[in-house]
Amino acid sequence: MRCIPAEPEFGDGQLVEKAVWEALKASLPEEAVLAHSVQVRDGRSEHEIDLLVLWPGVGMAAIEVKGGQISVDDAQWYQSDRSDKRKIQSPVAQSQGSQHAFKNWISGQTGSRLTSRFAYLVAFPYTKVPQTWNMAGCPRTLVLDQTDMQSAAELVRRAIEQEGGGATPLAAAFTERIVRQLSGTLEPAGDHQDPAQDEYVQDHLTEGQAVLLRATRSLRRVQFTGGAGSGKTWLAVEKAKVLSKSGKRVGLFCYNKGLGQYLQDQVEPWRQAKPVFTGEFHDYARGLGVPDGVGQAYFDEDMPRQLKSLAATMDEWLKLDAVVVDEAQDFAPLWWEALLACTKDPDTSEVFAFQDDHQDVYSRWTGALGDSGHPAVGLVPIHIDDNLRNTRKIADTFKSFAGEHFTPRGSTGLPVRRVECATEDALDVAEDCVDALIEEGWANNQIALLTTKARHPIHREFFETGTTADYWREFHANEREFYGHVLGFKGLERSVVVLCVNGFKEPKRAAEQLYVGLSRARSLLVVVGDSGLLAEAGGSELGRILSRAQIWRPADVSR
Repeated sequence: MRCIPAEPEFGDGQLVEKAVWEALKASLPEEAVLAHSVQVRDGRSEHEIDLLVLWPGVGMAAIEVKGGQISVDDAQWYQSDRSDKRKIQSPVAQSQGSQHAFKNWISGQTGSRLTSRFAYLVAFPYTKVPQTWNMAGCPRTLVLDQTDMQSAAELVRRAIEQEGGGATPLAAAFTERIVRQLSGTLEPAGDHQDPAQDEYVQDHLTEGQAVLLRATRSLRRVQFTGGAGSGKTWLAVEKAKVLSKSGKRVGLFCYNKGLGQYLQDQVEPWRQAKPVFTGEFHDYARGLGVPDGVGQAYFDEDMPRQLKSLAATMDEWLKLDAVVVDEAQDFAPLWWEALLACTKDPDTSEVFAFQDDHQDVYSRWTGALGDSGHPAVGLVPIHIDDNLRNTRKIADTFKSFAGEHFTPRGSTGLPVRRVECATEDALDVAEDCVDALIEEGWANNQIALLTTKARHPIHREFFETGTTADYWREFHANEREFYGHVLGFKGLERSVVVLCVNGFKEPKRAAEQLYVGLSRARSLLVVVGDSGLLAEAGGSELGRILSRAQIWRPADVSR
């Protein structure tokens, strides 16, 4: 059994902790970890866990130890020795507080919400507590007394399994991640840098892109072109904020429903000026009175034409000063004409497009190009070459899709995982991967499973019942794993992506779909599917990169 520290020093005032330590050390199994005096800071509050048990396959326990004779009178706790009896803070409350503080702290350190069973206990090694004793917040099973020391480990197990909050046993792999945080060992991060640190660096780099907005502030029409993970969505939101604060009527637009909800969530907390519209282009048209319709031709051609006609009679005060479009390559040519018609001056109103030409999965952007090679709306091109969202190991998988100037800037990160299977089995295998990742210690709300052809059954049910709005609300609530399709996940991200390559409806769009799917993960990418299909769709360079990925079988995860 491992101890942290290996040989703790117990001072004169900690001999009671030593007694419980030795009882647990003598009875816990080899795979368990026992830590002494774990200091935790939660906000401004400081906590100490006297003894912390990490038990793979079972769970965790935070134990508050009190010496002397412990008693309770009318909910007031007392501690007595030979000379006096004094009031003390509830040791149960202390144990609860340190447990909650540790959960918050370790979630922040690992980037994974703690879902393992976790119990708080109190230990009174010099007090006898009747087996029938009970009080609010502290059933007898959460107390180790003088008579319990001989079977301390078994009683800790019972407390975790019967009273511990959490949904799953503690995974062996996640135990190791916690141990690394507890041990405090200083060593180079290398390939095993913690995902939470990776994502902190990514966020910091992305916010640094604000320099591009300052450098281009005198330009009224700009086309920001960058590869996946270059911070375009962050820049689009920030540009909309700057324009709104200056008193302009701003429209912040996109095409996909999921991205539209994300943009709305970003602007909702703003206390000062907000865009007058945030969301999908078609919702903007509907909001102005354009009737809904059916079929792609209606949405690509008829609806924007009707919006353009409506704009001719629109009151001046309703028109826009500025248009900001994220994932602009998704916009059909007539959408641009309609949006410009809704501005106060189609020739001079401000327009800012944020796009990735290599993600033109709907083949719309080509039609929006003018003779000069720049969009017909007359935008000045600004190129964003740096990839900031992904670790370098993830970015390497889609580098061949992103153009010659694509430059990964993130940390090295975790190895990409590769799961080989037949195309027809990919969905079932990908689901096994999600279960294995959760057992490994990743929080379910960190994981997205994205398909390339047929929708996952959970996704399909939302689609077939017409409840896609609820579907995206669930995603942005960030409470569980997400099942989606790569085409609907453009502009979005999660810490872990399981890319399920279950075929392609249109082979000519396969490369773009792979590019989108490979670039959605921030910390860990798992690619599931047939190597031959991946090489055929993504090219020999992708095949070469994935051949060097870590071979992974979900069944190999320790349980």
